[in-house]
Amino acid sequence: MKRLILSIFMALTAYQVFAATHGTEGILLDATQSLYIIPLNDNTLRVQYRLCQEQKNIPFDAYLDASSTFTDYKVVKKADIIKVQCKAISVIYNKAYGCLTFYDVNNKIILQEAVNSSSSAKNGEFFTINQSFNSPDNEFIIGLGQFQDGYLNIKGLSRRLTQVNTQIAIPMVISNMGYGLLWNNYGITEFNPLSNKTVLVQKSEVGPAVSVNATGTAGNVVERRAFGSFEAEITVPQDGMYSILLDVGQAMGRKHYLEIDSKSVINISNTWLPPTTSTLVYLSAGNHKLTVQGSRGDKPVVYWDAVNNLNTFKSELASAIDYTVFAGNADNIIASLRSLTGRSPMQPKYALGYIHCRERYDTQEQVLQAAHEFRNRNIPVDVIVQDWQWWGKYGWNAMKFDEDKYPNPEAMVKELHDMDMKFMLSVWSKIDRKSEVGKDMESKGYYIDGTDWIDFFNENASKEYWNYSKNNILKATDLDGWWQDATEPENDDLHNRKVNSNTLNGDLYRNVYPNLVNQTVYNGLVESDSERRPLI
Repeated sequence: MKRLILSIFMALTAYQVFAATHGTEGILLDATQSLYIIPLNDNTLRVQYRLCQEQKNIPFDAYLDASSTFTDYKVVKKADIIKVQCKAISVIYNKAYGCLTFYDVNNKIILQEAVNSSSSAKNGEFFTINQSFNSPDNEFIIGLGQFQDGYLNIKGLSRRLTQVNTQIAIPMVISNMGYGLLWNNYGITEFNPLSNKTVLVQKSEVGPAVSVNATGTAGNVVERRAFGSFEAEITVPQDGMYSILLDVGQAMGRKHYLEIDSKSVINISNTWLPPTTSTLVYLSAGNHKLTVQGSRGDKPVVYWDAVNNLNTFKSELASAIDYTVFAGNADNIIASLRSLTGRSPMQPKYALGYIHCRERYDTQEQVLQAAHEFRNRNIPVDVIVQDWQWWGKYGWNAMKFDEDKYPNPEAMVKELHDMDMKFMLSVWSKIDRKSEVGKDMESKGYYIDGTDWIDFFNENASKEYWNYSKNNILKATDLDGWWQDATEPENDDLHNRKVNSNTLNGDLYRNVYPNLVNQTVYNGLVESDSERRPLI
């Protein structure tokens, strides 16, 4: 009803055009809420509810440049209602309701903040923030990155956005309602957070233990994994669809398995899994038994709630509620995103072929034997990959081949090239501090304290990392492809740590580390050879 009243009011009331100063600060709509609108182009608006007295800007803007020189818009005002209009998108702010409504070029509502849904709570020097948007029954939403839960339409689904092995978090969605939304936060974010939390209790150890090869600085480590059964009971207040999020309680999962009343609703097994996964289930009112099968050391928790017609983003650490809205179809949205964040680089043609990888070749001889066997059998392979441990005795990712196993890497790559095969190498942003490279990086303060990960938030550390990569790997081997391994970084190592030479809260930037690693390598490769398309 509020939407209908607002729409009729706007249609029948004339606006008064008024002057607005626009610069890097944007257009101030409400001083009491520090609400700013920043027009970015014809179909894109950025929204910021600035919570700190002085906006805490990070020294880079990984998703969008906070400043804008775009001026092709107008601002009109009538009583408590303000409208900011670009060619293909407009937004109306109703001060009485305290919410924003977005329209497309045909003046159709494409997105609306839920009334009174913007919230923030002090969390140290920052804030925990929450913003909800109305979601019609027929909405179809895609996005948020690469997840293992199997859902394409994520309406009603809960997801925890973290960077972790086999999961990529991208805080953006595209809707069939005609909008895209980019949530401008670099930390842990919950999509459709759940209000009910149930801790499961271990009942028994079930099934045989398994042994797997795990990564260790000294080489292969055999890890024994035993699986246990955990149980709990929940009471559901009413019939309906429920969103369920399983958190195994460790930095990385080994098994995702959840039964509700002896019926399996989640069942994923892998050597490496994210700590969380989600599903949607129909539950009747009453009691339901939960059973989780997990690995030793798991402390599983199930979060659950009834599905509602809202899309909600919640971030644990922020200095502002900050999001960007794009209007149009998927092509319009992606084109606009690319114009603001940078083009999607074209890969080399050979990257479209078969890239062969295994865990792992142990010697130069094994790599070449496999390559020749593929050619002898006329099996098409475009790229062969050397996985981890090629550094051997020199220490983790020492940027030096162990000559006992790889006596002449340059000759190996040349032999591969002679048979029209490219070479890709597993290269880490983690470097053994005891290696020659590590000692130098440590002496310059280029590590994230308490870890073996390079501090890519420090521009000098980033440059030094590339210098070693270029001189020790690229020039030494004529490497074709870079497998930037474990750029999450592995084991959630930014949590509770400082970055950028201990000046920035690592949790605030927890999800942006992979972006900085790959940006460093990509820019370095382009600078080294602008005629060669990088493959990362």
